[in-house]
Amino acid sequence: MSPLELTGSLGIVGYGLAAIGPGIGVGLIFASVIQGTARQPEARGAMMGTAWIGFAVTEALAIIGIALAFVFGGL
Repeated sequence: MSPLELTGSLGIVGYGLAAIGPGIGVGLIFASVIQGTARQPEARGAMMGTAWIGFAVTEALAIIGIALAFVFGGL
């Protein structure tokens, strides 16, 4: 076995790459909330509610991704 040979499950590598998208998405969601709060502090409550919904939807993609990594990783 050569040192450059890839061993292990490629499903986990795929999940690692797929987790980049939701990570960036969550960062953009809360960056926008911080910017909006800085511009209009009285609208913070409405923005945070929307941000938490966006966060949940974005994280759902990551959870689906890890479930698929386990499903297809065993093949």
